[in-house]
Amino acid sequence: MTPPRHHLIDSPPLVPIFLTNRGQSRDVRRPLAQSRAAPVLISTDTLTQFSELGLSPDLLQAVADAGYTTATPIQAQAIPVALAGRDVLGIAQTGTGKTAAFTLPIIERLAVGRAKARMPRCLVLEPTRELADQVAVAFEKYARNHKLSVALLIGGVSMGDQIKKLDKGVDVLIATPGRLLDLFGRGKVMLNGVQVMVVDEADRMLDMGFIPDLEEIFKKTPPAKQTLFFSATMPPEITRLTKQFLRDPTRIEASRPATTAETITQNIARIPSSLPAAKRAALRALIGRADVKNGIVFCNRKSEVDVVAKSLKRHGFDAAPIHGDLDQSMRTRTLESFRNGSLRLLVASDVAARGLDIPDVSHIFNYDVPHHADDYVHRIGRTGRAGRSGQAFMIVTPADAKSLDKVLKLIGKIPEEVTLDAQVSAGSTERPARGRAAALRDEEAPPRARRSRRTVGEPAAPADAAVGSSEDPAVEAAPTAPKRAPRTRTPRRAAEPVAAPLAEIEATPPTPEPVVAPATAPGRAGYGYRNVERSQDDSRASSRVRSAPDRDADGPGVVGFGADTPAFLMRAPPRRATADTEAA
Repeated sequence: MTPPRHHLIDSPPLVPIFLTNRGQSRDVRRPLAQSRAAPVLISTDTLTQFSELGLSPDLLQAVADAGYTTATPIQAQAIPVALAGRDVLGIAQTGTGKTAAFTLPIIERLAVGRAKARMPRCLVLEPTRELADQVAVAFEKYARNHKLSVALLIGGVSMGDQIKKLDKGVDVLIATPGRLLDLFGRGKVMLNGVQVMVVDEADRMLDMGFIPDLEEIFKKTPPAKQTLFFSATMPPEITRLTKQFLRDPTRIEASRPATTAETITQNIARIPSSLPAAKRAALRALIGRADVKNGIVFCNRKSEVDVVAKSLKRHGFDAAPIHGDLDQSMRTRTLESFRNGSLRLLVASDVAARGLDIPDVSHIFNYDVPHHADDYVHRIGRTGRAGRSGQAFMIVTPADAKSLDKVLKLIGKIPEEVTLDAQVSAGSTERPARGRAAALRDEEAPPRARRSRRTVGEPAAPADAAVGSSEDPAVEAAPTAPKRAPRTRTPRRAAEPVAAPLAEIEATPPTPEPVVAPATAPGRAGYGYRNVERSQDDSRASSRVRSAPDRDADGPGVVGFGADTPAFLMRAPPRRATADTEAA
């Protein structure tokens, strides 16, 4: 006879806990002081009904209306301990019902009492906006028979509506760490009234860099609060956090950390090329050969999410991207379309799709082998939920050898290999076929002459040298454009009218210098800037006119300035010394 299956609760020895229908303990004895005995074995060979967990009739009715009667292992073990007021450290793979494991006891505990303005009684921390919204929906579904107010604090939406809810007072505050600390810094929320604090998907918060924020939030809450801490894996940093802030927690493991469900069929597809085009071709081949009802495609980077989604849509697949850089309203619409079946393929990053409750996903496609092996467990955990079967595919390139070894070592099994067509795995084409007409146009188009750089005045190369020695009659018969003469700089004043009077000017005797009053300084009254600019242009023109080397120094004054010639130009130029004068 097969012995019954057991799940471990690694905690100090406890005596039985007797609960009333309202979840209030009548005889609860504390564990022995810091003693570490053998773990307590709780048999789960028989299914546990929700009616056996000490929940109130109103809460049981809400659970039954939601369609649930039997509790999952993590729910059967965590709910009684949470109702007793003890800290819980829950370790379970995604899709095992962790949300209800902390939602139901919180509703039961907050059934009595009322909230104060800006002082929530319960705080639930989630790593992503989508997961926070999903938990808010779960609270509204199970608390339909209780008068509990729920507020959602996430980024990407208006802060004014969130502040209005906080001012009225909320019982349950569901938030992401960033928005919560932002409102706390503005004085819009106070955490000194928190009675129960929940940290969900703690390992994902570690990956997203939220551990410093978690430590700060823990320090702002009362030390005597109850803490429910849930994670799919237990990295060393998470273990350190639990030892620092949890008070003698009850460790509940519904399954071995980082294990995959037996209802998921795992496959890998090896391709010889690491080019993105080859990976996209392999992804399309996997989607085409499988009977995909709906599926999620996981990528390592946000930029790849957009590229893969556009590639799938270009080839006729119904796909849409979702990642953290998209607008919150667009992310919400995309998820709603995927949930109601109007969207077939969802291309997502690990952060955006973590913990999403989409119960009936048939296929998971790993476009990239995850850098962290734990992410593989979370990815394929989107399928095969609630006892359903699912399939997972992973594309592997030669560059993914190290990451693949980590994944295989973690899951403890070798997935089945899928063989793709040689042409598909090589990724010969990325865009759809352009057609024979486009190819013929490219072949018939004459080669373009390459434009070469040449200086002004340099003769252009002959057409034969530019085009090359081609025997194509169409190329030879093509008319050549006339060569444009090189541009030359023309002087500002025409040379013809000035060259004629030069001889006459040299023959005429010099005119006496007129006596002119000294001009005022530029910028003062009587001599404006406009005349200064004009005189400078005229002086440059006169220098070009008097450019003859044998010009007599005592020649006449400048010609062509009209009535506004400046006074300093009317003076006779200084006499240049000649060889005779130097000798004298």
